[in-house]
Amino acid sequence: MSSTTPAAKVSTSGDGTGLESTGIHGTTVVVDPVVAKIAGMAAREVPGVHALGGGAARVVGAVRDAIGQSDLSQGVRVEVGEHQVAADVTIVVAYPEQLHVVAENVRQAVGNAIVELIGMEVAEVNVTVSDVHIPGDDEEPEGLRLA
Repeated sequence: MSSTTPAAKVSTSGDGTGLESTGIHGTTVVVDPVVAKIAGMAAREVPGVHALGGGAARVVGAVRDAIGQSDLSQGVRVEVGEHQVAADVTIVVAYPEQLHVVAENVRQAVGNAIVELIGMEVAEVNVTVSDVHIPGDDEEPEGLRLA
């Protein structure tokens, strides 16, 4: 789906909105992948978020990162209506962070980013904690390293 918003320009009127009608009519379309990318970037900035996505998504993401093709929307699914956005975000929380606090901070960060950067209402932001990252889990034992 996509979003349509009226055309607008930056205002110097000082009214605090930053927008002023131009009198020119048309639509602005914001497609789902753009909203998902913005939501993913906002979620990654939250302290305590180690990664986005479930196990398989993170494996694919690691391969993409290795070849320089990062997917900023990994772990994020959005549904964009005419005026509202619903987002599902899957995260891995760093141990020993409080899961419910990190999830709430992700919810707030994603919601704020959608409202501020896209200008749409947020119907809901669902957060799934798929794993907890324990420091040292990513390190390979010396005997298993490939030359």
